[in-house]
Amino acid sequence: MSCLTQPLSTTMNQNISYMSCFVNPLTSVSYRMLSTSRKHQQPAFLKTRAMGRELFFNHDGAATRKLLAGVELVAELVGVTLGPKGRNVVLQNKYGPPKIVNDGETVLKQIELEDHLENVGVKLVRQAGAKTNDLAGDGSTTSVLLAHGLIAEGVKVIAAGMNPIQISRGIEKTALALVSELKSMSREVEDHEIADVASVSAGNDPAVGKMISEALEQVGKRGVITIERGNSVNNTLQIVEGMKFDRGYLSPYFVTDRRRMIVQLQNCKLLLVDKIIKNPKEMLKILDNAVREEYPILIVAEGIEQEALAPVIRNKLKGVLKAAAIKAPAFGERKSHCLDDIAILTGGTVIRDEMGLTLEKARKELLGTTTKVVITKDSTLIVTDGSTQAAVKKRVSQIENLVKNTKEKFQKKILNERIARLSGGIAIIQVGAQTQIEQKDKQLRIEDAVNATKAAIDEGVVVGGGCCLLRLSLRVDEIMNTLDNEEQKIGAEIFKRALSYPARQIAKNAGVNGNVVIEKVLSVDDAKYGYNAAKDQYEDLMAAGILDPTKVVRCCIENAASVAKTFLMSDAVVIYIDEPAPRRRRRPMPALDEPAPSSRRRPMPSLGDLAPSRRRPMPSLDDLAPGMRRPMPSLDDLAPGMRRPMPSLDDLAPGMRRPMPSLDDLAPGRRRPMPTPGMGPLGL
Repeated sequence: MSCLTQPLSTTMNQNISYMSCFVNPLTSVSYRMLSTSRKHQQPAFLKTRAMGRELFFNHDGAATRKLLAGVELVAELVGVTLGPKGRNVVLQNKYGPPKIVNDGETVLKQIELEDHLENVGVKLVRQAGAKTNDLAGDGSTTSVLLAHGLIAEGVKVIAAGMNPIQISRGIEKTALALVSELKSMSREVEDHEIADVASVSAGNDPAVGKMISEALEQVGKRGVITIERGNSVNNTLQIVEGMKFDRGYLSPYFVTDRRRMIVQLQNCKLLLVDKIIKNPKEMLKILDNAVREEYPILIVAEGIEQEALAPVIRNKLKGVLKAAAIKAPAFGERKSHCLDDIAILTGGTVIRDEMGLTLEKARKELLGTTTKVVITKDSTLIVTDGSTQAAVKKRVSQIENLVKNTKEKFQKKILNERIARLSGGIAIIQVGAQTQIEQKDKQLRIEDAVNATKAAIDEGVVVGGGCCLLRLSLRVDEIMNTLDNEEQKIGAEIFKRALSYPARQIAKNAGVNGNVVIEKVLSVDDAKYGYNAAKDQYEDLMAAGILDPTKVVRCCIENAASVAKTFLMSDAVVIYIDEPAPRRRRRPMPALDEPAPSSRRRPMPSLGDLAPSRRRPMPSLDDLAPGMRRPMPSLDDLAPGMRRPMPSLDDLAPGMRRPMPSLDDLAPGRRRPMPTPGMGPLGL
């Protein structure tokens, strides 16, 4: 169909040309566009090249199929790590040996596909695993598999003509109902079950579970456990004095470990200030001492203005100073008490104007001492050598007396937190292995185990092995009765099918048929009954120690539903176009008998052609310096009397000159007279 055009009014003196346009049915064929140009022209040196974008529409389902292909690749890759018989994944490393890991979160970060549409699907489903790992510390693989199940089943019903909006609402409402059902199935973890939770999360490793259980017994359930790389072959556990509180670094420029985004300072000094630092000159003396004596320093203050923080960051980036800065924990009066607790733990002194101590006159003797400081974006860990243990015990006894004399519950809670922070030690697990590759894999497993244990302490435990999700699928039929319409009920049915994906993958990694396992588990009404993939048998999973943290399962359901409903409502994709770098094409060499084209060879322009009005004649010496030119002196002027006449041959060799002989002298009698005119040819 062509667009008809008519002549416009002739009031504008412009020539406008028209072209016929054609309308084709929209398919998934991509349309390219450039970013919108600005209204005002930029200077030439500020102009940037616009980046092209490619549009994909989903009118025939091709775009969704591409996105789904990326999701399936991710689910298949991370799925091999699930369960007690899950395998490892080898990750290429550009600057060292490859990584062999069993951690789904680490694998997710390394996936980057060449196809742009499939890569968008990878990034979408990656959010489910990343968010679950951030909140619960474990369960990223289960989140990806659950999201894959929701997306795969949802695409099928949407392709059949269902409304994606109602399907997504059904998934959202079902997720909320399942979370409430999950809480009713959960129970608190017991002390002897902590080792079971840790061993299951570490890939069915009982030694790791036992070590984490011992660490929590010594530092308490709310204690701090850190993981480091050891120098030996075996794993070791060490308990040290220290403190941890919720305050992160004030600037990411203080980070020393870019991969983990943390600050690590060894043998660090602490500057404790109970005020807001506004002037950078106040810290000049103590920072200069830190530079001269080469010790790291951590600034803990009520606040630091940007003007005062900027010189610290600048000198840290230059490598002159090893430093970091954080805010003091708590607020108001509690902040002052926390600073006093830190000072007693580290053997330092809090700088306060009320006590007559000023920051300008601060000395090294007022600083606290630590063996190690680890700072993340939202927490700080201080480790000491235990030399102040007597002062810490005295401080704890003082706070305990305050608890006895306090009647308000809130004040008692705050005081008990201070006691736990001071008296609770820090457990350090040093990971040992034969090689660096094995050490990295063990470190990731232990980190997952510690995070799963903390999650179990927070919200309790449920039956593991994917059986909890299978039991929740039996509750979906009751949830359907509360939904508004049939399409939302179809969304609930999609969730019911997706809940079986993790259990099916665990059975697949164990080498058995997943459908047979699911059918046999659901045939028994006992909620604790399930499939133990490690022993390849059906039993009471609670008694066997197969437990999952409730927090991990809850985060998996919520984050998978969030990603899936967003995916199903998408109908177009915009991606960037990779424009190859322009390559200079080399022209072919002309043949010897082939003359070069006249259009290629051009005469070199002269300066007069390039700038006709700017060419000027070369000035002479008289023009540049009039009166400075003098005539060239002669030899007589330079050396009078030195010039002599050229001697003749007679002067040089007298008597040697002889006259030139004549012809008669050389050949006498041979000379004949010349004939006169009028005589014959013979002279007759």
